[in-house]
Amino acid sequence: MDKTVENGTPQHGGKAPHKGVYVLPNLITSLSMFMGFLCMVWAVQGRFEAAVCAIFLSALLDGMDGKVARLTGTASEFGVQYDSLADLVAFGVAPAMLMWQWQLGCFGRWGVAAAFLYAACGALRLARFNVSTTFVSKRFFIGLPIPAGGCTLATFVLFAGALPDVFAPAIPVLSFLLVIFIGLLMVSKVRYFSFKEYDFLRAHPIRSLVGALLALGLVYAQPRIFGFLLCAVYIVGGIVYTLVILPRRNRQIARALSSPEE
Repeated sequence: MDKTVENGTPQHGGKAPHKGVYVLPNLITSLSMFMGFLCMVWAVQGRFEAAVCAIFLSALLDGMDGKVARLTGTASEFGVQYDSLADLVAFGVAPAMLMWQWQLGCFGRWGVAAAFLYAACGALRLARFNVSTTFVSKRFFIGLPIPAGGCTLATFVLFAGALPDVFAPAIPVLSFLLVIFIGLLMVSKVRYFSFKEYDFLRAHPIRSLVGALLALGLVYAQPRIFGFLLCAVYIVGGIVYTLVILPRRNRQIARALSSPEE
């Protein structure tokens, strides 16, 4: 498949895709951003579960646009930048507005500050990703990806609705702390598996398939509970890998290099 630039001229010869094809991935990106906009509209109207569904649909569309661009040979720098702007709306501003309307409003200016911190950290996360893709391994994201952050906040809205009434007084405080925590994670140095390289899946296909089916079954059985718990496992897994596993591995490598050859 020939690589192409934005104006439709092939980089390495061959026939360029039809100009209409270039619209397709950017249209999907636009739909993703539209879902983020609908999330904000529905959050203002108090339709919080509908707003959560809009974020989920946006995440689904966000995973499609890049793949469509690569399959049709229509990837471009314009599409990359447009996707980042759409992500900021759908997973940065929209979840911040959702959390403000849902729980953070009761904190007044502190709630505004927490919501803005999350949105600003999302923007910084995207900017850092755009300028670091050329020298960072594709196996890991540095900092929590903004779609994962947005989906974590969305699933927490559903998760809180499934908790017993005894936890109701703590939900506003938990929401406040979670928004700040997720925002700071996005600009942290914590490494998260990107799922862009499939060495583990190829090495353990049966185990990976069983794990995916188990996760799918749990989410289907109790989406309000296990949706958030799966996001929590992903977040905690990155922290454990960065703070525990990676330093231990580096120490083992350092000892192996410093030990005299037998």
